[in-house]
Amino acid sequence: MNNKITSVVIVGGGTAGWITAGRIAAHHRTATGNNLKITLIESPNIPIIGVGEGTWPTMRSTLMKLGISETDFIRECDASFKQGAKFARWVTGTPDDFYYHPLMLPQGFGKTNMAAHWQELRNQQKLQQSFSAATCFQESLCESGLAPKMITTPEFNAVANYAYHLNAGKFSVFLQKHCSEKLGVQHVLADVTGVNLADNDDILSVTTEQAGVISGDLFIDCSGFQSLLLGQHLQVPFVDYKDVLFIDSALAVQVPYETEDAPIASHTISTAQDAGWIWDIGLVHRRGVGHVYSSRHTTEEQAMERLQSYVGHTFNNLSVRKIPIHCGHRKLFWKNNCVAVGLSAGFLEPLEASAIVLVELSASMIAEQLPACRDVMDIVAKRFNDTFTYRWARIIDFLKLHYILSKRTDNAFWVDNRDPSTIPDSLQELIKLWRYHPPGDQDFTSNNEVFPAASYQYVLYGMGFETDYSCSQHLLRDHAVAREQFDKNQKNIEQVLRSLPSNRELLNKIHLHGLQTI
Repeated sequence: MNNKITSVVIVGGGTAGWITAGRIAAHHRTATGNNLKITLIESPNIPIIGVGEGTWPTMRSTLMKLGISETDFIRECDASFKQGAKFARWVTGTPDDFYYHPLMLPQGFGKTNMAAHWQELRNQQKLQQSFSAATCFQESLCESGLAPKMITTPEFNAVANYAYHLNAGKFSVFLQKHCSEKLGVQHVLADVTGVNLADNDDILSVTTEQAGVISGDLFIDCSGFQSLLLGQHLQVPFVDYKDVLFIDSALAVQVPYETEDAPIASHTISTAQDAGWIWDIGLVHRRGVGHVYSSRHTTEEQAMERLQSYVGHTFNNLSVRKIPIHCGHRKLFWKNNCVAVGLSAGFLEPLEASAIVLVELSASMIAEQLPACRDVMDIVAKRFNDTFTYRWARIIDFLKLHYILSKRTDNAFWVDNRDPSTIPDSLQELIKLWRYHPPGDQDFTSNNEVFPAASYQYVLYGMGFETDYSCSQHLLRDHAVAREQFDKNQKNIEQVLRSLPSNRELLNKIHLHGLQTI
């Protein structure tokens, strides 16, 4: 059992497979010949799902750790800048109903309780702005279609924190080329036809149709929804969350811009419908649009009508793809010498773009805590399982939060989402706490949190939640500090609106000139 880990085999490519391969190879310097062999087996016959074209700011760090140029990435992957998410019609369903979840902390966060002072001023009618508009200049950037940086800002640096929207298919090809040519990952195009187990149920090897038997010490399952290794062969059960998150279907379509110079939204647009919501992601040459919905609350025909109405007159010329969604995850993510990453580990729904960040977090932990030998692998596996069981639970809480705060009554979908029996106990406890104090760092004590307290504030107060400060008046004593921070945010808004280019303008300049390297 003390066998040294010298060979890692990844089954499946796509974003999950190649990010995982790249992170391990870069961290362990596989290209320099350190005796760690990384093989990625990818079927030549399975297309990339391509859901999840939105990322988190963590992607900038991931790309840097892989040694990838931001300019090359933007050019090759049709990438654009993302500065958060706009949620339209989620609260009341009226045309003027929207709020933002930006990617920056509220102005003054950590100096004083800005949420408490904002609510007090709003109730006194001394402040008209939404919480995000009053405390973060990023909402104004998004509403004005502006970029988060200038052409003179070096690669990966920012004026406003940002992530990306990207073409998932092109991103996978880009990663494959980089990992194979520069990081020493061996790429095998083959279909896995069998999994060969040892007496202790470790995986010894996989049998492929085109490349024979491939052995390894650690196997990483990136085979997508089929979960070929962890689910099918090691029989790790799937934990279903359909009674918490009702979304189970998606209709996706690629929408071309009507003109070459059409504006590119620098945020994800999420527009609520009667039994789900529509995502709208702006890339360089097209928009990725899709309707996710609950088949228990509407029909595919009705969902298609909503999508057609949203897209407009070009819809009939476009190809729509239906994608089933099974909200949940494997009971274990790492069993024996096999760990699942990406869709093989689970999937929730595309709200808040959690899929790719879970891949990044998984790949990072595997790379940085790769077992030295089989003797310690079970310890690392337990740590990994504990960490990601916690993270998946927190993501489920955060996604459910968006639904339970809605006041919509036009479909049972929204009413059923507010049924306490569908709300996790952990989220109900937090909501009870937040009725008397706003979300703060003290509410989240684990170092494995996924969403910070500020994210909860943006959603709560964006959706009209009110905190009762009658028992905590001390949170309202820093009036001068709060006023200073509100004023500072207004000055920041004026400055960035004067200085930053449009999203389209900056992307055009990057394609033409490139960004400065760090």
